[in-house]
Amino acid sequence: MFDKMKDLYNLKKQADSMKKEMEQIFVEYENRGIKLVVRGDNHIEKIEVDGVEDKRLKDVINDALKEVQKKVAKKMKGQLSDLGIPGL
Repeated sequence: MFDKMKDLYNLKKQADSMKKEMEQIFVEYENRGIKLVVRGDNHIEKIEVDGVEDKRLKDVINDALKEVQKKVAKKMKGQLSDLGIPGL
């Protein structure tokens, strides 16, 4: 039992490390007057439309992404629990 807990702890440490690395990856994409800056963890850093930053649009997209991530995490948690891996 202790080995499983130790493995889960190490898995969480690796996941946290990967998350920090993904937060440091940025992609800037521009098309038809719209410019996006997106992090590797799918967080929108900046949206510009015709050279004007639109913080409301950025915020609503980030909020929607958070909500979908919560739903995915909930579904995965249930599936992992079904596999006998509780608490993830």
